[in-house]
Amino acid sequence: MTSLQRPSRRPRLAVAAIAALSASLVLGACADQGNKSQNASNPSATSSSAPAPSGSTSFGSDPSGVEVTGGFGEKPTITIGDQTKDVTELQVIDLQEGTGPAVEPGALVLADYAGYGAITKKQFDSSFDRGQPAQFSLDGVIVGWTEGLVGMKKGGRRLLVIPADKAYGANPPSADIEPNEVLVFVVDLVDFLNPGQTPTPAAS
Repeated sequence: MTSLQRPSRRPRLAVAAIAALSASLVLGACADQGNKSQNASNPSATSSSAPAPSGSTSFGSDPSGVEVTGGFGEKPTITIGDQTKDVTELQVIDLQEGTGPAVEPGALVLADYAGYGAITKKQFDSSFDRGQPAQFSLDGVIVGWTEGLVGMKKGGRRLLVIPADKAYGANPPSADIEPNEVLVFVVDLVDFLNPGQTPTPAAS
């Protein structure tokens, strides 16, 4: 499994909060520490927040060249364009808007996702394939996720096209990811807990 977490910032969360979101797979820490100086820069993300219809959606006209089909909760089909590998700014595109409160910085998130490389145009990781959403803190993942998942709502599906300096740079944690590769993720937000929020007790 490919990790999205940075080794120096593991989430430290109460057991109650984790239980409230349900048991899930916590991603291991593999990102290279040498990328931190690059990741310190924080240019504004390019975002499109217009809600898309539920069910099958296609974004073939997106300037990053990515096309996505499929609805929330089902594994997406992702087609990578030839120009995707040249993306230099974080692209944040809502494919399906959720409802309710929005994710805040530092939130604990429970999400399904599929990740593809823009050079190889191949999948390198997918929680959909494992049949279990991943649980992580936005303070402990790659910068493209730390920035790109803020503002999502429960039940939403978001496309992230992440330049290498907000992903793994020259030192990817897996042979399935090329050095300095732009990464493409489709993320389904299953649930989340914002900092300071009290978890709702699980129903008996």
